[in-house]
Amino acid sequence: MANNYFSFKYFTVYQDQCAFKVGTDGVLLGAAADVSGAKQILDIGTGTGLIALMMAQRSNAGITAIEPDHDSFIQACSNVNNSKWAPRIRVVNESLQEFDPHEIKFDLIVSNPPFFSDSLRNPDMAKASARHNDTLRNKDLLEGAARLMAEGGRLQVIMPYVEGNILIAEAQEYGLYCNSMLKIKPLPTSEIRRLILTFSKQRQKATERFLTIEHGRRHEFTEEYKNLTKDFYLKF
Repeated sequence: MANNYFSFKYFTVYQDQCAFKVGTDGVLLGAAADVSGAKQILDIGTGTGLIALMMAQRSNAGITAIEPDHDSFIQACSNVNNSKWAPRIRVVNESLQEFDPHEIKFDLIVSNPPFFSDSLRNPDMAKASARHNDTLRNKDLLEGAARLMAEGGRLQVIMPYVEGNILIAEAQEYGLYCNSMLKIKPLPTSEIRRLILTFSKQRQKATERFLTIEHGRRHEFTEEYKNLTKDFYLKF
């Protein structure tokens, strides 16, 4: 059974009301996202508020975190309000499709989106919605990002390898192009399991980088992974 909370160096995330708990994907995206020059950041599907809090720790930006699930929204509000960055983070109980920030455009949009479209659904409806893309399809994510992105802005997401490559192909229909990808392997001998993808409205040749999380034995982490996450995890 997962703990009711997860402690980081500078904030604590309570997660007992959220369908899915703090996980490696969220931490990876929160630590790796390019916050340089960002004055306004949007976190799509904030869940516990983890990525929004990581963005606040790493930048001076104003952050908007949207979450359609009411229980998760309440929990994210609590986690944000208990942090020292509460004045800079606004949590909104809306879906991306409904969200209208009026005149605000975002320099950075981040999301750890649902990605299972064909696999067996979890009988827990909240968990099913969090993991399956019925409520946030690629089309919705890409349309929303194109609508809300500032000139020169970027969208960064973390996805499994196959789903990430599908997103790259579909993004071009919305005028969004993959400029960089971070390919992530759990172990040196593993296949690539996750991609952190960066999209913008500028077409250019995508750069590739690689990250391996563990050396081979469980909990023997690589230096590159430690360096990426050391500002957050208590153990580093």
